[in-house]
Amino acid sequence: GVRSNVPAAATFHELDIRSEAAAALFEEHRFAALCHLAAQMDVRKSVADPAFDAEVNVLGFLNLLEAGRQNGLEKVTFASTGGAIYGEPDPEVNGGGPQPESHPTRPLSPYGITKLVSEHYLRFYANTYGLETAALRFGNVYGPRQNPHGEAGVVAIFAQRLMRGEPVRINGDGLQTRDYVFVGDVVRAFVAALAHEGSGVYNVGTGVETDVNELFRHINRLTGANAEEVHGPGMPGEQKRSVLDVTHTGEALGWAPTVAVADGLAETVEWFRQREG
Repeated sequence: GVRSNVPAAATFHELDIRSEAAAALFEEHRFAALCHLAAQMDVRKSVADPAFDAEVNVLGFLNLLEAGRQNGLEKVTFASTGGAIYGEPDPEVNGGGPQPESHPTRPLSPYGITKLVSEHYLRFYANTYGLETAALRFGNVYGPRQNPHGEAGVVAIFAQRLMRGEPVRINGDGLQTRDYVFVGDVVRAFVAALAHEGSGVYNVGTGVETDVNELFRHINRLTGANAEEVHGPGMPGEQKRSVLDVTHTGEALGWAPTVAVADGLAETVEWFRQREG
């Protein structure tokens, strides 16, 4: 996160979610709801250091759940993951098309495993303590203010590098697909989940696959960079396809994506253009 993104009216506590100090906030404020987005979110780092990944993503989350459970917490909305939990689309489910919440869960990384484990803990707290819980399984979230540093966030990385005239490399053949969902739609999904009574798991995506080559061409055109399309080695073990079926989310939460990829990319590139001056 970036400190400058915190709204002036918000009260901000900079704390480690694994700490006693973070747990103590629940006793002090007796929060009614927890929107949990804190995580070790780098898939490659989870592979390199699975113990640290589990310490943050599972034990850190449990620290807050326990503190909340003991101090009147009523509802938890949790940022989970779609692609990293499901793995490759199963040809026997939905004809290999968009993956529904009933799709087999076959995480390929420690990151995906910790998100799935956290969902099981949510189910435990719902069944045992009566908390209302919602696990939102995101597609690939993008949009204004996205962090362009690190390996996550290909839209932000491409936008900033092309804007600056810096080289861009596409991993492998660039035909790997993801379900890119605009950040504004994700925020609306959180709001809908907070208003919903009951517990469940909900996909938050678009049901549309976009490959990396398409993404690059869109952003290349929007930035006016006219950069050459350069391909490098593929990433070992990288998932080939990910796309989410959001039918259940629409029926349960009254939510649907409203921003098409082309429109969301245009808004994102414009934000980077203004930031870059």
